[in-house]
Amino acid sequence: MKKIIFPKPLKKGDKIAVISPAGAVDATQLEKGIEMIKSKGFEPVLGEHLYTRFSNGYNYAGTEKERIKDINWALNDKEIRAVWASRGGYGCQHLIQHLKLKNFTEDPKWYIGYSDNTVIQSYLLKKGFASIHGQTIKTSSFGVTDESYELIFDLLKGKTPKYSLKSHQFNKEGNVEGELVGGNLALIYALLGTKYSFDFKDKILFIEDIGENFYALDRMMMSLELAGVFNKIKGLIVGGMTNMGDEKENKSYEESFDEFAYQLISERISKYKFPTVFAFPNGHIKDNRPLIIGGKIKVKAEAKVKIEF
Repeated sequence: MKKIIFPKPLKKGDKIAVISPAGAVDATQLEKGIEMIKSKGFEPVLGEHLYTRFSNGYNYAGTEKERIKDINWALNDKEIRAVWASRGGYGCQHLIQHLKLKNFTEDPKWYIGYSDNTVIQSYLLKKGFASIHGQTIKTSSFGVTDESYELIFDLLKGKTPKYSLKSHQFNKEGNVEGELVGGNLALIYALLGTKYSFDFKDKILFIEDIGENFYALDRMMMSLELAGVFNKIKGLIVGGMTNMGDEKENKSYEESFDEFAYQLISERISKYKFPTVFAFPNGHIKDNRPLIIGGKIKVKAEAKVKIEF
């Protein structure tokens, strides 16, 4: 198995690039997150096109060329010690054919984000580099938990997380160790069959999502099954599933862990024996605790659940 490279811990005064690789953002949405970076003793460096807006069927943070320029700058500038995405949305798939990692491979840095950023994280893992699946800068203005960010800063300083959870009715008990892959289910699904897709063999898969119709959720799970993913993985962790189905019909629409979504997932994987943990606090939810994509993870799914890197 290829050894996955973790970037070096950050020191006080180090520079963190803030870029917008996908959807457009307003400056007011990032003020709190940027001030947080400063309060922790780091220097935020804003991408040239952080606040650019380009409308082409979707409000992107710049043209493809502009967003490619920003991410390649952030990944390769030797003064930048971490890269933090302002948000997700849609657009990261435009970038991955054009990423350059010459300086990055010589001195890797943490890439932080979730949602559409799953695409970038899959790309980096293919190249042998870990990344942080956690809050973006924009979500700091949405009332998310302080712990969501504190744990990211801990990670940047070299401290890996340990989690203890209550058991869930759909959990499948068991103990397993392996490399963590995954992120947003829609993007995992979108990359299937491409050279940028995760390698699922003997991995522990994490999935989360937002705003999907229930049939679409089942379609994505069905595609993973048809692609043989569930025959390859050693374990599954299911995070946030929120704003699912029809808002008028779904009483759990605002819940972080939609029970019917969980039921559909549980039914789709019922014939597989791998340990499964539901209701992990990561995803499009207010309590979004970071995970390390590419990190070696230990999962104990028993009466209580313990997860550690």
